[in-house]
Amino acid sequence: MTDLVNFIRFNQDNTLSGNIASVAYDLDIFGEAFESTNPKAPVYRLFAKTPRGRRVEIGGIWEKSNQVGGKYFTLSVNTGYGKLNANLGRYPNQDDENLMAVISWD
Repeated sequence: MTDLVNFIRFNQDNTLSGNIASVAYDLDIFGEAFESTNPKAPVYRLFAKTPRGRRVEIGGIWEKSNQVGGKYFTLSVNTGYGKLNANLGRYPNQDDENLMAVISWD
């Protein structure tokens, strides 16, 4: 994939790829856009592969609005070691606007 860690890359075909890592886990993740009439539904579903290569759903990404109406993304993932909640923000020292850093907040 890449040498970057803790990132999400939004692809032009409404998919995404990325990585979330800590000392306990290192997961390459992928996702697909999700459409729903439920306003609380995620905008992307997130998946990873099991050690046997099976695709499993591990979480989602939601689009939210800040206090002044700006849009941002937040994610929730079951890492297999617990739940990770994070916001997505611009990846440091990168020019790619589709590359987001995973910024844990719990």
